[in-house]
Amino acid sequence: MNNPRCKAFSAVLILSIFATVSPANAADKKAEGKQNDILLTTMQQELNRATAELGKTAPAPYFLSYEVQDEHVAVAFGVDGALVSSLRASRRAADVITHVGTPALDNTHETSRMSAIHSGMLATNDDPDAIARELWRLTYQGYRKASKAYLNVKTKTAVNAKEEDTSADFSQEKPEVHLDYTAPAALADQAKLEELVRKYSMRFRNYPFVYKSAVMISATNGQTRLVNSEGTREVYPGQLIRMAIEAETRADDGMELMRVETFQAESVAQLPSEQTVAATIDKMASDIKALRLATLAEPFDGPALLSGRAAAVFFHEVLGHRLEGQRQRGEGEGRTFAKKIGEKVLPEFLTVSDDPTVRTMGGIDLSGYYEYDDEGVPAQRVDLIKNGVLSNYLMARMPIEGFAHSNGHGRSQAGFMPVGRQGNLIVTSSQKGTDAELRQRLIEEVKKRGKTYGLYFEDIEGGFTLTQSGLPQAFQVLPVMVWKVYADGRPDELVRGVDIVGTPLTAMGGILMTGDKPAVFDGVCGAESGGVPVAAVAPAMLFSEIEVQKRGHELDRPPILPPPDLTATNVGKGGQQ
Repeated sequence: MNNPRCKAFSAVLILSIFATVSPANAADKKAEGKQNDILLTTMQQELNRATAELGKTAPAPYFLSYEVQDEHVAVAFGVDGALVSSLRASRRAADVITHVGTPALDNTHETSRMSAIHSGMLATNDDPDAIARELWRLTYQGYRKASKAYLNVKTKTAVNAKEEDTSADFSQEKPEVHLDYTAPAALADQAKLEELVRKYSMRFRNYPFVYKSAVMISATNGQTRLVNSEGTREVYPGQLIRMAIEAETRADDGMELMRVETFQAESVAQLPSEQTVAATIDKMASDIKALRLATLAEPFDGPALLSGRAAAVFFHEVLGHRLEGQRQRGEGEGRTFAKKIGEKVLPEFLTVSDDPTVRTMGGIDLSGYYEYDDEGVPAQRVDLIKNGVLSNYLMARMPIEGFAHSNGHGRSQAGFMPVGRQGNLIVTSSQKGTDAELRQRLIEEVKKRGKTYGLYFEDIEGGFTLTQSGLPQAFQVLPVMVWKVYADGRPDELVRGVDIVGTPLTAMGGILMTGDKPAVFDGVCGAESGGVPVAAVAPAMLFSEIEVQKRGHELDRPPILPPPDLTATNVGKGGQQ
């Protein structure tokens, strides 16, 4: 499906902790190799055997790859000061990818892309016989699926009209050998994770108007191994700590109101201090209390100012997804930016790049950092738009017209086929102003347009975008904190219940100037290749026109029965007294 939806956290998606993790610190000493890597040796032996034996069949596969993510996970989930769930587990997820036919035309053509992947679980201990047998089973089942799909592709190609983009289905890339056996940091202590989620979730007891809250901390470490029939052999470590905090309430008219905050680091010790987390929770509670009392906003089109964090999400949704390579070919894609290379698509003072090689920005870890993508291609900085002019796309190993090779952006969650995806999307500007200058310019634009007010979007929780050809090429971004900024000097007014909507080319053309400080939004983005960690970095932005629509909501009234009084039990336990 091509309607990517990106949100920072959802309390019901605990299993998303098994998503791809970021590589460990490159400053650590890297071992030159490991003499007794049973898993990698077994993978290579089975790959060699499958390549030789299946090469005798018809149709024969011309490319095989095995990727194994060897992961150890610890999770603690707390609500109202109590531990709800505590999990510690290990797994080895294996993806076998098979291309049958030729790079020019194979089983992945058009809508058959998922026919190339077959996934399963391997033994977590280094039993070469058990590992080899499961890889053998996955390989044969994958070959059956891929060969059937290839025959269907050939038939459709013979009877269908010629496609507009006749690029090959798979690119030829240089084999990579990278064996980094650096051990990631030890998995976080389970008791420590449980202590933290109890302590932090306890603080919500002070806020009876918060009807639902949760704190989750997940710690992941392990190694990824990849071998393919071209000669690529890679081993690299990964580790990540992610903490997510969620609070929900309901307004009198039934509208659900939510605030979410996330933090990530490479160890528990690097997470924010207890004081910082406590202040964050208090701010979240204050925000949703104010939202309960806020007036409902009406549909609006006019000048608007987005904070840096809000602008980062906006660019990720509205622009970033449409610059992913696979969206430029195929009858099922809207191809908003196809064949626009060399054309102006943004104001000339804006430049957009995607750089997964950047680990941090302004002291904040970037979720989209990685060394190698999920097809074994080294991560690369890609300058997508230079001074407003489109110059490149985010490419996996699916070529498009004029772009025959990957640029290290083939990404996927385990069990999904890699496609071109964002990593760290970074927006820079040469036409900047201070916060005060942006606000003054906003008021001037409001007066020029004859409006009573403009809108200031302080924070955004996520959004989604549509890229299919059969649907409007539209987006919807989900703001949380939205303020009316009045032209006559009245105090700003908090409002609720609006979504930013529009079409990308129109919306992007209305950017007038930006702020002078970049802000970071970290999250997990879901699309056709699963959920992958991403980051977006952007300064605040002033738009001449933004369109918002009323957000639909249920009519369930808030609880009739008052919540139990828990504040008396919270003294001295980390809460606000």
